[in-house]
Amino acid sequence: MKKQWWKESVVYQVYPRSFNDSNGDGIGDIKGITEKLDYLKNLGIDVIWLSPVYKSPNDDNGYDISNYKDIMDEFGSMADWEELLAEIHNRDMKLIMDLVVNHSSDEHAWFAESRKSKDNPYRDYYIWRPGKDGREPNNWESTFSGSAWQYDEATDEYFLHVFSKKQPDLNWENEKLRREVYDMMNWWLDKGIDGFRMDVINFISKEEGLPDAPNPEGNKYVGGGQYYINGPKIHDYLQEMHQEVLSKRDILTVGEMPGASVEDAKLYTDPNREELNMVFTFEHMDLDSGPGGKWNFKHLRLRDLKENITKWQKGLHSIGWNSLYLNNHDQPRMVSRFGDDKTYRIESAKMLGTFLHMLQGTPYVYQGEEIGMTNIRFDSIDDYRDIEILNMYKEKVVEGNEPHDKVMESIYVKGRDNARTPMQWDESENAGFTTGTPWIEVNPNYREINAEQAVKDNNSIYHYYRKLIQLRKENPIIVYGDYTLLDEENEKVYSYLRSYNNQRLLVVTNFSAEELDYKVPAEFSDGELLIGNYLDVDRTVESTIQLRPYEARVYIG
Repeated sequence: MKKQWWKESVVYQVYPRSFNDSNGDGIGDIKGITEKLDYLKNLGIDVIWLSPVYKSPNDDNGYDISNYKDIMDEFGSMADWEELLAEIHNRDMKLIMDLVVNHSSDEHAWFAESRKSKDNPYRDYYIWRPGKDGREPNNWESTFSGSAWQYDEATDEYFLHVFSKKQPDLNWENEKLRREVYDMMNWWLDKGIDGFRMDVINFISKEEGLPDAPNPEGNKYVGGGQYYINGPKIHDYLQEMHQEVLSKRDILTVGEMPGASVEDAKLYTDPNREELNMVFTFEHMDLDSGPGGKWNFKHLRLRDLKENITKWQKGLHSIGWNSLYLNNHDQPRMVSRFGDDKTYRIESAKMLGTFLHMLQGTPYVYQGEEIGMTNIRFDSIDDYRDIEILNMYKEKVVEGNEPHDKVMESIYVKGRDNARTPMQWDESENAGFTTGTPWIEVNPNYREINAEQAVKDNNSIYHYYRKLIQLRKENPIIVYGDYTLLDEENEKVYSYLRSYNNQRLLVVTNFSAEELDYKVPAEFSDGELLIGNYLDVDRTVESTIQLRPYEARVYIG
């Protein structure tokens, strides 16, 4: 297996709106990130992934871009961004930027031209179609609810928007559009960035003819993803992008790819195919969704998680590369979702970090994860800011007459704003995030959970993460070793082996609040404890060990 810097790195995702506000306007900004770089360096972070900071009207918190080569006023200036990049590089860290090219904002100059007339030179930068039988061109549903088509009176046609109606999809069939995208990517790379995280990049190729989705229940709008997820020309486009942009520099590329299977990911990440370094899979993020989808919560079965993680670990080994994550800006907080955010918050946060960082792949830490930040429960829907939540609530409660309390419970569990409350820096008002009024309310538990306390406490989640990250740097087995699942049927304990160059690693994690006995494989009888999330652990290995609630142990032998 070829050694690469991005395989050995740990990435930290910054969601700028909620990270740190330097000017008191209630919105995190670029100067605020620069102020906190030493905190990230001290954690051991190698790469910062910066969620979008481009010019945007903010319909979808910056994922609707109106100018790809400018900075959002709320976040600062290009000079502020250039200073941030320089300071990141001064600390021997790297910066990757979000690339959002499945769609733009409807306020982008390209779209303003495109909607003027059917023969405008920019018309074909987007996907326009006439209506069919007095309604939309097809029955596709937007990811954010309702039709995926928006009627535009000026030219009496509809444009496609898989996301918000203010996010029209770009037409990748148009070679001129693709050239514009590649030129823009090269422009940022010339400025010195170190790679891209590519937003829903496997959505860019649409099925020719844009057919109706099967609709056996006669719904007004239905899915449609089978006609634009991993579409017919996706590999052509990514190979062209690689040739025109990515191949010219030693950079990190990760594609966000909902609906990509292991077999898809092998194609996307096999270096011989010259596409991307790694992808974000969504399969493990859907294991606690019921038949009704994301908002239909069901309890996660540990065996399902084992089966899924093992499939990806085995499937990509020696072919491609895994990205490792349990939360991000689109997912709830992992300690609330997979651990116990009350009685065993510290223990379960450390356990989940251990489980993830000991797998093969590049770990991604989402801001606040390293101090064990938790989900939020706002009483009123008016306190939420996420377009997905607000659209869903309107559809189900306002228009569908579903009970408010029932819908709020699903938001508490799965809503994206769980991840977007401000970073909790200290005990001062608004958790030290801002001197103004925060754009979204701070989680009231910030007096108990904050970075200042965590940095001072040597037994904190923060310092445990520092150790996990340091162990990766010191032990190639953690990065490159192969993976074998143990105790497949065990519903409480997730344990696995790693092996590399005659060295072995045993990872044992208790996903329950129960005390359990665990039988250690005989070959680890002379093993040594590498890390554990309880302080008072007997470092000698017994044939049977007693695991406490949410305990994690890693043995090397």
